[in-house]
Amino acid sequence: MSTVNRQLIDQFCDSLWLEEGLSQNTLDSYRRDLIQFQNWLDNQHPTVLLNQVKAEQIEAWLSFLFLSKHSSARSSARALSSLRRYYRRAVRDGVMSADPTLNIDSPKLPRSLPNSLSEAQVEELLNAPNVKTELGLRDRAMLELLYASGLRVSELVGLTLARVSFDTGVVRVFGKGSKERLVPMGMEANDWCQRYVNEARPQLLKHRPHETLFINHRQEPMTRQGFWYLIKQYAKKAGIMTPLSPHTLRHAFATHLVNHGADLRVVQLLLGHADISTTQIYTHVARERLRQIHEQHHPRG
Repeated sequence: MSTVNRQLIDQFCDSLWLEEGLSQNTLDSYRRDLIQFQNWLDNQHPTVLLNQVKAEQIEAWLSFLFLSKHSSARSSARALSSLRRYYRRAVRDGVMSADPTLNIDSPKLPRSLPNSLSEAQVEELLNAPNVKTELGLRDRAMLELLYASGLRVSELVGLTLARVSFDTGVVRVFGKGSKERLVPMGMEANDWCQRYVNEARPQLLKHRPHETLFINHRQEPMTRQGFWYLIKQYAKKAGIMTPLSPHTLRHAFATHLVNHGADLRVVQLLLGHADISTTQIYTHVARERLRQIHEQHHPRG
């Protein structure tokens, strides 16, 4: 990739971080898509810079993704979204006179319902850790808090002790775009987290100070990958065969709230969704569950 194009991509990501405070994961995703597009340009149109692209070249790239790399509609849509973000900013900053993505339609995405767990399966998962050990007590506290609050895994492992109020039963979370929200943790999660802080955390840290709430056996903050590995192990131990994702307990949290009559706006606030349309997927999940129950138990289902 040319030095000029590398600088253009770096400047774009830096401006997003400075102006919007986007997370490193989001910035890495934008950077990855733009580098992939530029690498394709270098092969197909080696004299064309990123800021000289035409609509037909973007369409050819999307076709290449779909045909050559067997990219899903969702992956193609995300890649196009990254380009839209880049070129809208380029037009805004006067670097380009027109947005080449303006008249390109996004791929139609099939409505997919998030994987979730039944309330019985969640109970099995929560009971899987051996709470007689420090690590098991930590894992039980993490699982309880994740399910009780609907946090993203990245938000959970990023919690500091100062952001947890055991007196009020509330955690202060910084989500996407560094947006802050207060989320209740519930009595059960509160109790388990207090037990972890009082009984296990000092032993894991060997009584050394550390601001991060959840610590691994190396006295370092728990990582997303490390915690996700643990969830899969506990799901296997609990006999849960449902395909899991890093958001499974977050989806279960929202689905169970909606199933029990929670207002969608409240669920939106708890999840930290910027748009209510993102939260509305859980009404479809609830309807799908009702349909399955009807089919299973009604004599004419």
